[in-house]
Amino acid sequence: MTTSADPLGSLGLSRAQTAVYETVLRLHRATLPEIAQAADEPTDEVADQLAGLVRLGAVDEQAGEFLARHPAAAIGRLIAARLDRLAEESRQIDEVLASVGGLTLTYDAGRDYQSRQFPVELVNGADELYESVIGLALQSPPSDLVTAIPDERSLTDFIRKYADTWIEALKSDLLTARAVVPASALAIPGMRDSLDRLTAAGAGIRALDRVPSWFFAIGHDAAGLPADWGVSLPGSAYNCYLVRAPIVVGALRALFDEMWQRATPIRYSPGAVQVLRLASQGISDDTIARRLGLSVRTVRARFADAMAELGAQTRFQAGVEAARRGWLS
Repeated sequence: MTTSADPLGSLGLSRAQTAVYETVLRLHRATLPEIAQAADEPTDEVADQLAGLVRLGAVDEQAGEFLARHPAAAIGRLIAARLDRLAEESRQIDEVLASVGGLTLTYDAGRDYQSRQFPVELVNGADELYESVIGLALQSPPSDLVTAIPDERSLTDFIRKYADTWIEALKSDLLTARAVVPASALAIPGMRDSLDRLTAAGAGIRALDRVPSWFFAIGHDAAGLPADWGVSLPGSAYNCYLVRAPIVVGALRALFDEMWQRATPIRYSPGAVQVLRLASQGISDDTIARRLGLSVRTVRARFADAMAELGAQTRFQAGVEAARRGWLS
């Protein structure tokens, strides 16, 4: 094991600074001329080294005199500063490493674009489509799945046939999932309970007034597109193209992220729903408070929560939006 001949140099001190620091330690407290004389160095040069030592916290300046800090405190501060720099460098290295994946995808996308090689597989039928999605997800679990479902019929079919299996996959950490669904579907009897089961299992689900088409993406390597963009899955007999091309997957993920940002979470506060349901019957705040055993202040706070969740400016707007989303059914 080897040690550094100049340990303070490894902490950022130059040899000249180290020499001046050791001189100040010997004098303990001295003026600039006294330190320059003891170090046998020009005053201007010593002044520059002292200024650096003061900035580093190794030396204090008080009323024209320079006071050496205790070596343990001085070196401790130097070590702390070095550790801060190392932490920042480590963070920068992590950021660079994290960018490799995205840069690799860009490289693959360019290669695919130049070669015109876009592996495409046609899938027919709901069961084959579902098995294909699960098969893709199981290739490298946990897989990140995003999907958009544009119509009530497709969502209803999915919930009826595959929700339980999907929930098991989520609970088993085989995949993570986010979905954007049409807001109109939330008014379907039982739909909200089914979606709540999915969210309880770990899925992220948001609602949007209009979802442009059905599609999905798994990871950064595979995606599914309908045979006819904008047509419901049942309407196209569940015909789907599975595409394995990073450039296509990246485009669909960008579209999904845009929709996700504009969509609204479907989970809501039960307390907010309670007051909205009672208010929709024309009941006053005071009466709602008595029925629920709450203070009027708490009732009004729940109205405020509901308006915030719904993005409404007034109670009337909140009631209309809540009804549209099926909260009041």
